[in-house]
Amino acid sequence: MSRKAAAVCLAPVLLLAMSCGRAPTEVSRTETPRGENLPRTSLPMPPITTPGGNAAAAQSFTLMDERRANLSDYLGQVVVLDFWATFCAPCVEEAPHLDELQTRFGPQGLKVIGLNVGGEDDRPEIPKFVERLKIKYALGFPDPEMVNLYMGSDGSIPQTIVFDRRGRVVKHFTGYDPNVRQELESTIEKAVMSEE
Repeated sequence: MSRKAAAVCLAPVLLLAMSCGRAPTEVSRTETPRGENLPRTSLPMPPITTPGGNAAAAQSFTLMDERRANLSDYLGQVVVLDFWATFCAPCVEEAPHLDELQTRFGPQGLKVIGLNVGGEDDRPEIPKFVERLKIKYALGFPDPEMVNLYMGSDGSIPQTIVFDRRGRVVKHFTGYDPNVRQELESTIEKAVMSEE
């Protein structure tokens, strides 16, 4: 294989493996991307409790209007949780697609929820992000226990998790590119068409 062909094959993998930052409860703007771990695209159902935490705290978040919410509030719907930040280029690319999916599949029971992990400095940027990209799906902020449960020690963003109507993880995507776009859309379509 020529060097040019190898570079073309490796470019999407390297782009997907790069992160916008990493930290246990928020994503840092200054840390350099990591490439040593390939992005995961599927995980089994996470544990019900986190070390030193409880199930409710590990599934809880605050919506932009300050209302508290829990994943169990959405049982019976297909839920897409997206961990993101305004300064993350793949997140900016993914957001309009998530909005399109919410519009298309919302009547069939899809609920997209974007959970910002950009930290306190990123919060003032969210209204500009929403206005610029015309985002209409729900946005909020995850509790630290929820970040730890679903993102663990991998601070790469975006991380997008699809849950079925019974609250089970169907697929966990890390990063965003044309392949992830296609697989995410296919996963959501199958989940909303399923009777379970």
